[in-house]
Order: sequence, then C-alpha cells, then structure tokens
Amino acid sequence: VQLQASGGGLVQAGGSLRLSCAASGRTFSSYTMGWFRQAPGKEREFVAAISWSGGGTYYADSVKGRFTISRDNNKNTVYLQMNSLKPEDTAVYSCAAERYGEGVRSLYGYRYWGQGTQVTVSS
Repeated sequence: VQLQASGGGLVQAGGSLRLSCAASGRTFSSYTMGWFRQAPGKEREFVAAISWSGGGTYYADSVKGRFTISRDNNKNTVYLQMNSLKPEDTAVYSCAAERYGEGVRSLYGYRYWGQGTQVTVSS
C-alpha cells in the first residue's frame, strides 16, 4: 500500500489543521492506520491510531482531547483533526499502515509509511 499525507502548514497557536492520508489499494479497510510525528532533534513519536475495524482509537497523552483521528474507507483516507494547536505540536507528521495491525502505539508495528507533512505552530 502507498500512502500520501497532506494538509500540513503554518498556523498560530490555538488554531486548527486537518491532515489527510490517502492510501492506494482496495483493502484499506483491513489496515490499522497511525499518525506519528518527529520534531527537530527528537525521535519519532506516536500521535494517534485507528484500528482496522474502526472500533478503536488511540491517542498520545499529549494530544488527547485536542486531536481526533477518523477514517473514511470509501475514500481510502484517514484524517487527523488537530485543534487547539500548541507550538510544541510543531513537527513533521507521517501516516503509517499495517494490515490488521495490533501494535498501534509503536512505530515498529507499521510496515508502510507515507512521506511526512510539515506542521508549524507559531506562538
């Protein structure tokens, strides 16, 4: 599966952005999808994930209550709605996929990765 992330940009603190990740293929509904981010000088970290069944969503504590992950299987797309953005949310955000994935919080739980999209939050 190939992944294409989009929707990043520059926003002021307190603002919102919605990231999209479009996937190729006809089996998108069988993939657990995740979002990760990497800030300069830091390791890549888990942000959010949604199970292949859509019944489970998972968030890092740092974004819980501000970010929402969702998926549209008809459009082969997963979204990350980011509200109340903070300067510390500045990073390159990447989407990832794993068929029937279970290790949703670990980057090692995903086989497929898209290119990142830059999110910059100014104070």
